[in-house]
Amino acid sequence: MTAIKFIKENKEIVVAQGSNLREKAVQNQIDIYTFKGKLINCGGYGQCGMCGVEIVEGMENLSPRTDFENRKLAKKPDNYRLACQAIVNGAVSVNTKPKS
Repeated sequence: MTAIKFIKENKEIVVAQGSNLREKAVQNQIDIYTFKGKLINCGGYGQCGMCGVEIVEGMENLSPRTDFENRKLAKKPDNYRLACQAIVNGAVSVNTKPKS
């Protein structure tokens, strides 16, 4: 077991290692989508790129970026991830709906 801390929401959830970041956020009522993302998100299938989050701590505890993430996040900082593509293998701190 490990923990995901959602900074803006001031909420920490305990998850099994190997959990999908987006799935756990949705299951725990953490809103990761902007207004536009709510309208056109793909439901976690890795097609839209709308579930972007900033990893504040614990980037090393996530699965490596996928090719799709590298394309969709090319102009974003290296600590940005698509929640639907990130597998949690250790403690992480997440900033939802980052401004960059």
